[in-house]
Amino acid sequence: MPLIDYSFLSKILPKAKIKKSFQKAKKSYLIRIRIATSLFFFGMGFCFATWASRIPDLKLSLNLSESDLGTILFALPAGQLLAMPLSGLVVAKYGSRKIAVLGLFVYAFFLTLLGLPSESWQLALGLFLFGFFGNFCNIAVNSQGVFTQQLFDKPITGSFHGSWSLAGFSGALLALLMLFLKLSPFQHFLIVLLIITILIATNYNYLVKVKPQKPGEKEKTSFFKIQDKTLIWYGLICFLCMASEGIMFDWSGVYFKEIVKAPGALAILGYTSFMITMAIGRFLSDVLVRKFGSKNVILTSGFVISIGLYCAVLFPYLIPCTIAFMLVGFGVSNVIPIVFNAAGNSKKVSTSVALTIVSSISFVGFLIGPPIIGYIAELTSLKYSFAFIGVFGVLISALTYKLNLFK
Repeated sequence: MPLIDYSFLSKILPKAKIKKSFQKAKKSYLIRIRIATSLFFFGMGFCFATWASRIPDLKLSLNLSESDLGTILFALPAGQLLAMPLSGLVVAKYGSRKIAVLGLFVYAFFLTLLGLPSESWQLALGLFLFGFFGNFCNIAVNSQGVFTQQLFDKPITGSFHGSWSLAGFSGALLALLMLFLKLSPFQHFLIVLLIITILIATNYNYLVKVKPQKPGEKEKTSFFKIQDKTLIWYGLICFLCMASEGIMFDWSGVYFKEIVKAPGALAILGYTSFMITMAIGRFLSDVLVRKFGSKNVILTSGFVISIGLYCAVLFPYLIPCTIAFMLVGFGVSNVIPIVFNAAGNSKKVSTSVALTIVSSISFVGFLIGPPIIGYIAELTSLKYSFAFIGVFGVLISALTYKLNLFK
């Protein structure tokens, strides 16, 4: 029995009210499904970007030191990690559509609570819950991305992840407006909750409806018993990519300030250039896959990541380093969408559990990459840290070529 119930497409438009052909109606409805899925990806990114944009204000209001803030921020990944063994199983049991709707709303709801703490432990608890329920939302929405891709003949997965990246810019722009209007983080977060509620209410009905998984259709798989060993390799490739991506999020500004010696506001140029090319790359990912194939795109992406990082090390000057960071952004942009789509189409494991396994392994890279950079920089210098991570791109290409995991 197929995983997806395609019969709903025959009930898209009432014949008595529609004069155009069913084929055109079906095509238009599929486009609407794609838009809805993209907006759920956007909603996830928008919530995260909103939280990140008000960290300085919360740090100031709670009178936190850098070390205090660093310790509290660890609560978010801790919540995500704790949810990982459960999220895939819950999504498989109750369906990605239901969990995506509920998960995104709860994710936005706990965002609002992050604007209320008067004590540091309250913020830590709020971040833990924000990360915990955010992981359920992440697995469900990514599952929807895989199911939506299956309805189209051409690759479209990259555009979903591009929507997440685009939400980062949108969240930052809204934050600037909120700061200009002198609204508190809680007021800001309430507005975002309203936006997310409207997004859900106007799009939930267009998410893909998937049949419940029945015994025998796929072998039962738990987070700790991996039936498809290919998922481990997918996870390792994502681990290397996410580690490279993580250091750009956390250390690009520091690198521009301490190594490049960028003056004043130009210190954020590296991070901005990285984010721009990462977003553009994800929107172009589907076109590149369609033209060159998944394997060739990932092979090239790995080398581009390494070239970008080593150029930043060898030419630590403003313009060359900006171009180098742009290369890194474009390199990392393609890997996650392609690998997640491949993992989600596993023949042995349900989509939600497969994505949980791969995202769990990859998230460890995102988590430990920045601290590794700090330790190496403490012993040597930040340039050597970036040179160490530069090897990861080559490893992505080597694993892709050797294991022949992609077409």
